[in-house]
Amino acid sequence: MGELATKMGMEITELTAERAVGSIPVEGNRQPVGLLHGGAYVVLAESLGSMAANVHAGPGRYAVGIELSASHSRSATSGRVTGTCTAIHLGGTLTTHEIVLTDDEGRRCSTVRITNMIRERR
Repeated sequence: MGELATKMGMEITELTAERAVGSIPVEGNRQPVGLLHGGAYVVLAESLGSMAANVHAGPGRYAVGIELSASHSRSATSGRVTGTCTAIHLGGTLTTHEIVLTDDEGRRCSTVRITNMIRERR
């Protein structure tokens, strides 16, 4: 998962090219006013989208993020935030995933869309 994901306490519970699910704790990832940091939503979402894209890329290839957009609609202050990543497009050179991030009550907190480019390993 990488160093940042480990530091944030990320847990992945499902991972395929079409769907990935993971979560992070709010505690330890808050901004000074007590809300989950907006960047934490984005780290979780980008991690899920990139991992799913890398599963799709397959052996001898890898995926790198080239575009990401995030819209935060609610703030989490405790518990865990869960990201559910769903493929929109799985092509030969590009993938696009949408990640919906929800709090423990199932309320949407953020929506993220990521596009990854697939490259050949050298």
